[in-house]
Amino acid sequence: MIRRTTLLLTALLLLLTPAQQAQATGYRYWSFWTRTATHWTYATQGPSTDRPSDGDVQGFRFSVSEDSSDAATPRGTADFATICAKTPARDGRKRVALLIDFGTRADAPSGETPPPTRTACAQISPDATTAEALATVAKPLRYDTNALLCAIAGYPEKGCGEQVTTGKKSQTATKEKEGEKEGEKKGSDGPSVGLWTGTAVVAVLGAAAVWQARRRRHVR
Repeated sequence: MIRRTTLLLTALLLLLTPAQQAQATGYRYWSFWTRTATHWTYATQGPSTDRPSDGDVQGFRFSVSEDSSDAATPRGTADFATICAKTPARDGRKRVALLIDFGTRADAPSGETPPPTRTACAQISPDATTAEALATVAKPLRYDTNALLCAIAGYPEKGCGEQVTTGKKSQTATKEKEGEKEGEKKGSDGPSVGLWTGTAVVAVLGAAAVWQARRRRHVR
């Protein structure tokens, strides 16, 4: 009986011990952005189908992120007048300002170093896509078999959208933790009901073990 009670106590304590937050899994890839006024917006189309207008500003950022909601935005000057200052307008052509951010060392694949952020003014035909604009100023480009953009200006040399453990708490785990804290705030100032319940059960099981041991001694 004592051994059985000890096992129950151990199992219960393990259940009551807070689990470690799950590690987030992200993806290392090039994200595509469009500039609206003074803000970056995650593009709703891919660069191979998006057709920018003359005077547009678009950006690319290489980084590790879980999804579009936490993707890092391009860094640096994102002003059409500045980027295309040395590219005069031409009839029958459109100009698109591009900002290419190769990311940080932390996001770089093993053994590779990200080049400095660069800007370029692509002068292309009126019906050209962003992918065509990018190809005129940042070769070589590399795509996978599903037409996913893997490399700009040869960076990175290998890999394409691979999974990466970020070391950050996942958004789900964070939300769960926030929910627990919110629940504690709405309750009393003391420990949560779950903790009190668990403590009571442990106390009852412990008392039962002591009583059983004493009973055995008396019987003998």
